[in-house]
Amino acid sequence: MKKTTIIALSSFFLGILITAFIFMYNPGEEAAELNTSGTENQAPSSSLYASPLQTDSRFPDFSAVVKKVSPAVVSISTERVEKRQVIGFDSPFDDFWDRFFDMPRDKQQEYHSFARGTGFFIDSDGYIITNNHLVENAIKVEVTSLQEKTYQAKIVGTDPETDLALLKVNEKNLPYVELGDSDKIQVGEWVLAIGNPLGLTHTVTAGIVSAKGRIFTDLEQQQPYQDFIQTDTAINRGNSGGPLISLDGKVVGINSIIWSPSGGNIGIGFAISSNLTKSIIKKLKESGRVIRGYLGVGVYAITEDFVKLLNLESKKGALINNVDPGSPADKAGLKRYDVIIEIDGEPIEDGDDLQFKIAEVKPGTKVDLTIIRDGKQKTIPVKIIEKESGLETGPTSSSEKDIGLKVQEMTSNIARRYGYETDEGLIITEVERYSEADRKGLQAGDIILEVNRQKVNKINEMEKILKRLKSGDPLLLLIRREDRRGGSQDFMVTLRMPE
Repeated sequence: MKKTTIIALSSFFLGILITAFIFMYNPGEEAAELNTSGTENQAPSSSLYASPLQTDSRFPDFSAVVKKVSPAVVSISTERVEKRQVIGFDSPFDDFWDRFFDMPRDKQQEYHSFARGTGFFIDSDGYIITNNHLVENAIKVEVTSLQEKTYQAKIVGTDPETDLALLKVNEKNLPYVELGDSDKIQVGEWVLAIGNPLGLTHTVTAGIVSAKGRIFTDLEQQQPYQDFIQTDTAINRGNSGGPLISLDGKVVGINSIIWSPSGGNIGIGFAISSNLTKSIIKKLKESGRVIRGYLGVGVYAITEDFVKLLNLESKKGALINNVDPGSPADKAGLKRYDVIIEIDGEPIEDGDDLQFKIAEVKPGTKVDLTIIRDGKQKTIPVKIIEKESGLETGPTSSSEKDIGLKVQEMTSNIARRYGYETDEGLIITEVERYSEADRKGLQAGDIILEVNRQKVNKINEMEKILKRLKSGDPLLLLIRREDRRGGSQDFMVTLRMPE
């Protein structure tokens, strides 16, 4: 019995020694368990506390996505005709060239230019999405698929204000890719671009979503309707119009512009969001153009200072800075310092939100605007009209009454868009070189207020005056010229009706 007790005690103390030895020289696993237990029971020490990330240590494999999407991506080649001024040398034989060879030495000549970019099929019937700037004014559009099949494409419709265009080829059962939900994509998610940068067809690049909802006021060609996804995915010239793809194989953006001092990729690229694209493409399919609603106000972002000064509850809404004369807003009685907070009961986040929501209203529709004026809330009904698509030029008269000018009717929308103080009259959009109007110093951008002492606001008003005149009759124009500093000068110019 005594021997048994001694053996038991010896075994007990030997076990303690072995356990202590193991703990001292291999503490990792147990310590980790203790540390984990302590962390689980410990409350976060500050608002900066973040829970552990559940991440896959393996680098993502993009090959399956590329294999799925690539057949729907196409290379686009366009041809357009441009007119350029050709200046020859002074020569006593100029008249000879003009009369006998019909080759004026100092005239506009036509040149053909070519561009390349990217697009992608959005259904099996041959509809293709690309950028407007790639196909604008094109006389020929060719599309080449991954299988190296080439198609002649028709331009179904374009929308310069979002830089989107819809093409179609006469083919069926084509591979296509689906437009996804760009609202669901998160900053930091992986995205891919497939396109034809610098002519290198079907090049794949990868990166992440750097930011969402980017809007710019200093684009070379201003796009009033913007919702850009920023990405560091490598995008270069030739990627325009191609897809920005999420890892589920859906298009979340259409690559459009890059931000670069050199013109090449520096990791700052922008894609038009797929959700904005969906609404534009639907309208282009229906009518070949985008019809937008127009209210006629310029707005400011609401700051904390405005909240205090105008007795507002929050920074949400659109603060009216100016009201276009004759616009729906003007007719409804909206004023500067009014804050629009709702349209038909739907809240307005900011000025951009207001612009998008008004654009979606069908022209001719009446809406109720909830505003705050002098700290009090009120509702004002407004009838929305169609927004003008931009500055379109056209000849002022038939060829026998041509006075060397092209004009467009000035409107409050054009005046606001191009920074004019004057919103009436006819704006000169082109002056024919070497015409009498050119010799008298008239310029594109000048505004014709009166013709033969009669006010003109419509092209047909000017045409009626011209039709009453005979060859050689004098013509008196009252012109207004504005400068960028906000000043203006009115002056008179006399022309002679052409022989």
